[in-house]
Amino acid sequence: MGDFTFNTTASIRQGWGMAATLGECVGSLPFAATQTEVLFVTDPGIMKLGLATAAIAHLEQSGFSVTLFDQIEADPKATTVLQAVSLAKQNGVACVVGFGGGSSMDVAKMIALLANSDQPLEEMYGVNQVTGSRLPLILVPTTAGTGSEVTAVSILTTGTEEKKGVVSPVILPDIAVLDAELTLGLPAHITAATGVDAMVHAIEAFTSRSVNNNPISRILAKQALDLLGANIREAVSNGANRQARENMLLGSMLAGQAFANSPVAAVHALAYPVGSLFHVPHGLSNALVLEAVMRFNAPECGAEYAELAPYVFPDTDTARDSQAIAAEFIERLGQLNIDLGLEAGLQQVGISASDIPRLASDAMNQSRLLVNNPRVLSEQDAAQIYAASL
Repeated sequence: MGDFTFNTTASIRQGWGMAATLGECVGSLPFAATQTEVLFVTDPGIMKLGLATAAIAHLEQSGFSVTLFDQIEADPKATTVLQAVSLAKQNGVACVVGFGGGSSMDVAKMIALLANSDQPLEEMYGVNQVTGSRLPLILVPTTAGTGSEVTAVSILTTGTEEKKGVVSPVILPDIAVLDAELTLGLPAHITAATGVDAMVHAIEAFTSRSVNNNPISRILAKQALDLLGANIREAVSNGANRQARENMLLGSMLAGQAFANSPVAAVHALAYPVGSLFHVPHGLSNALVLEAVMRFNAPECGAEYAELAPYVFPDTDTARDSQAIAAEFIERLGQLNIDLGLEAGLQQVGISASDIPRLASDAMNQSRLLVNNPRVLSEQDAAQIYAASL
């Protein structure tokens, strides 16, 4: 065991219906004062569904002024962030609330940072490049998948359609609010895709070759897979099951804590171009390349895959060679995607063999992720993985 650093969100609060008491969370922060301006960051879908209504109302009832920015898109653009930062500065915002999926939370992190710093966004991309400080920040996830509420990462789409990440403990929020009631209305397909996304986070964190792979992350990854594996089918087939929803949200958060400190690798590196070029949701992008990436990695980390298998599939026969267990684990994860109603391959989301060269080329730009992969991966390897995922 080598030296490591483990960072996470300072305060994590779980409670059914807690989002409707959001004013109490904001009021607990040191800055809070009557009529303080709070920027509420979300997306049009959340507003249309009315998921944010009670939270915004409670903020206003608690004496805060609310500035609403509800234009977050999937694969959020850097230009969207800058637009929101301009609004925040114009209105003298003193606190930022990110309410929604990973996109809304990632954008909220950057708004809180850029509204309080003179450092240009372009200088923040990469690992530990942030030099400034941020405004007080609260994140409220509405899906059980990204774990963004406990990660020091924000992923943005640049003008070239390339995804870039800002990685810094500065953007960890002050408070994460886990209210599984917000996930009750998630359609089955989104529940499945985001749930598999969380499983990918745990698997990649456990097998990461990052120098900061650590025992805390590995324990969290196993616990996350235990919760996710035991509840994802029920959450997808019976979305009204409160216990399943709570367990999925907790599992997603634990996986987020794991990969925030032991970073993800090739699954994400190959998923990002699928999302940015073809506008496939992030969780589904991960699910579509997961099986082929794991098959590629198995010669180097089969024993680790075998160690994880019983957490997802408790009926796994562990009295076998680790490579045999790993092979079955990978196959069953691929079948799980199908069982959950997810697309069977890249072709079903509009990707053809002719797109593979561009996808593989773009994937190689994700060097901060590929360096964590258990097996060195070339552009040719990436192309073969995409081909196997068609």
